[in-house]
Order: sequence, then structure tokens, then C-alpha cells
Amino acid sequence: MKNIITKIEEGSIAEELELEENDILKEINGKKIHDIFDYRYLVKDEFLEILIQKHDGEEWLLEIEKDEDEDLGLSFENPLIAHEKTCKNKCIFCFIDQNPKGMRETIYFKDDDSRLSFLEGNYVTLTNMKDEELDRIIYYHLSPINISVHSTDSDLRTFMLKNPRASIIMEQIEKIAKAGIETNFQIVLCKGINDKNHLDKTIEDLGSFLPDAGKLSIVPLGISAHRENLPFLERFNKEDAREIIAQVTKWQEKFKKEHGTSFVFLADEFYLLAELPFPHYDHYEGYHQLENGIGMLKCFEEEFYEEFSVDPNFLSAHETIRPVISIVTGTSAYDFIKSLCEKIEESYDIKINVHKIINNFYGETITVSGLLTGGDIINQLKGKALGERVFIPMNALKASEEIFLDDVSVSDIEKALKIKVKPIEIDGGKFLKGILKHSSCFPVK
Repeated sequence: MKNIITKIEEGSIAEELELEENDILKEINGKKIHDIFDYRYLVKDEFLEILIQKHDGEEWLLEIEKDEDEDLGLSFENPLIAHEKTCKNKCIFCFIDQNPKGMRETIYFKDDDSRLSFLEGNYVTLTNMKDEELDRIIYYHLSPINISVHSTDSDLRTFMLKNPRASIIMEQIEKIAKAGIETNFQIVLCKGINDKNHLDKTIEDLGSFLPDAGKLSIVPLGISAHRENLPFLERFNKEDAREIIAQVTKWQEKFKKEHGTSFVFLADEFYLLAELPFPHYDHYEGYHQLENGIGMLKCFEEEFYEEFSVDPNFLSAHETIRPVISIVTGTSAYDFIKSLCEKIEESYDIKINVHKIINNFYGETITVSGLLTGGDIINQLKGKALGERVFIPMNALKASEEIFLDDVSVSDIEKALKIKVKPIEIDGGKFLKGILKHSSCFPVK
């Protein structure tokens, strides 16, 4: 894999050295660069000799004196500088295996790369990692590392991941922990598989790494309508969710008393399914696991109310036509979003229609906004009075592109519905400001 440079930061050492896009970084201090961690480790030195191959084939050997930990200001064609490692497991709960056919190729890619765990917060199982690769993580002291555990019982984890190396998870975690590397953990909870007594054992085993461990998140498995040739799995119901919350609450109280942290946290879906209120803001200890849906709605609510204020003198004499807008959300967050929109309507002269989009693409059991598709939005909003603009959740779009999972674009929705569409961030304060900014509404007199 060539280490092709794609960007030179303005004012950086690389710019001063007149490096250019499409140059190739070949060596640092005589050592080849296999991936981003080699680069980051080697570039820390105060004195460097770097070997650059120019796009015409000429090689430059450059000597650099710099401050310790000062970067060169380079970005690469592949952020890892190496190919991503694919997952070799056959997890019984894998959501990627539940995708319908005919989607773009990248949707079906499964990564299980410890480097992405460090760079992007991805979770890895460690099953595809050789001993020397684990030693490399320790050598570079890559911290924190996020580990998909699911169960600490060797036989059960092997069954769930369908990989014989799944059985050594506790040995691997112990080795990482002894090296002083912080670990975060994840459990995908499957009914009748790794719940109840198995869940207690996993929580207890992982809690033994406190106080040095990070956080443990528990998320329910997602079941789409496309589980073809896969093991039968059952969804949790209301009673199940209530039992799980009670079970985990006991562990949270224990860890809080002994270590000052709840350590283990449940995804929002459990509280929604149980029809129970979310814990207080403080319970989430800084919302460290939002990417797992842990405290996402409570964080959103807190951000919303921190931003929410109405200046009674703000354009109070201005006469305007009451704007009407529409907001799209998934079924699980519908009541929550609607309650916040009602709060806005009480204080601002605006009408907000909140539209619950049923996920026909994946099946009605998939209720989160991040898996909504453009096709479902178009089909379910056609013919409805939408007002002057439709707001859609940004987390349903591909990163850095306005494209949904079904390859429908934002502009496709605008053409189909003949209305402006505005993606809005999953942030309560930005959600409120975005609505007010793009809706020409004013405080209620």
C-alpha cells in the first residue's frame, strides 16, 4: 500500500518543505511505514529523516528538526495508510448480515480493526488479532481500545461469534489491562442467549478491571426483516426490558458505591421499550458512549433546554405569517421529539408537524432514526401538507454525503416532494437553533 499524501496543512512543516499532494512517504528514520500507528509513533521524535518519493519518481531525503510530538501536517489517501482488516466472525446477531441485497458494496463491509477502534471509536472483538498484533497495541500504548465482548463465558462467546479464538477474551483483556491501556466494553444482548445469569457473569467479570476500566455499554440486538438463513433470535418485550433495567440497576449501585462510577450503562432502547423514564442527566457521567445509543435522548434533551430561551422583546411587534414546518423521525424517538416540538410551539409562533416514519426498508422492528431511508421518507410523506420545509435527521445520511442507505439523496427527496429539505444534527441545541433559523418564526407575544 503506497502512503500517498492527499493534503498538506497550511503553515505546517510539510508545506515548508514543499511537499505536495500525490507525493509518497516511504520511510521515517530508515523504517518503512506500514500503517498510521507506525507514522504517529515515529513522527514523535525531535530529529527525523524522511524519505519522500515525488510524483515524477525522484526521491528526496529530508532532515527535520522539530518540537517533540509536533506533527508534519500530512494527510493520507487512506487514513490508516493500510487496508482495513475485515471481520472473520459469523456473529449470530450481526446486523450487516441482515441488510437486504442490492445495496452499495461498502454497506456489506465488516471491519474488525483495532486501529479503527483507536482512531474512530469502533468496537473490535480481538478474535482476528494475532499475539504479535496485541503486543503491538501494547508497544504503541494505543488507548483507549473498545472491545465487543458480548459474553465472558468461553463456550458461549465462541457460539455467539462462531470463531474458536473468541474463547480467550478474558486472557486478552487481562494482558491489555496490565499494560495500563484503558478498555471500554460492549455487550449486544440477545434474548435467551447471553442475558439473565450470563449477563450477571459478564458484568461481574468485566467489573473486575475497575477502577482502571472505562465503561460497559449494553445494547439490544437489532432484528431486520432480512434475516435469511440466520439463527432464530427473539426481540425483547416490555417485561424483558423492565427486568433488564432492574438487573443492571443493582450492578450500577454496587459499582457506584465501590468505585464511584456506575460503569455499566443501558441503551436508550431499553427504557423506551420498558416505557420507563430515562435516568437523570448525571447518571450518564458525561455521555461517553453516545455512539452506542447510551443516553442519546437525555443528552439531546439537556442540550435542547440549555439552548432554549425566549427573549420577550425579540421582534415582539413584528407581524408575520405563522410558518409551518415538518420534522422526520423514527418510531422510537417520535414521542420524545414531539414533546420538544410542542415546547417550541408554546413559545414561538410556529406550527411543527412531526412525522413518524415506519422503517419498511429494514422492517418495522427497526425503529431508530439513523437507519431511516430516503425511499421510506418519500413514500410516507407524499401527499401530506408539509409546510415550507422538511427537517431530516443527519445521522440517517452517509458521512460527509447527503445520501441515505438506499442511495436516495436529499435532492431526490426535494424533487419528489417539491419542498426544501434540511438535514439537522443530532444535537438538541443545534436542533432548536436550526428550526428557528430556517423557519422565520418569532416568539409568541
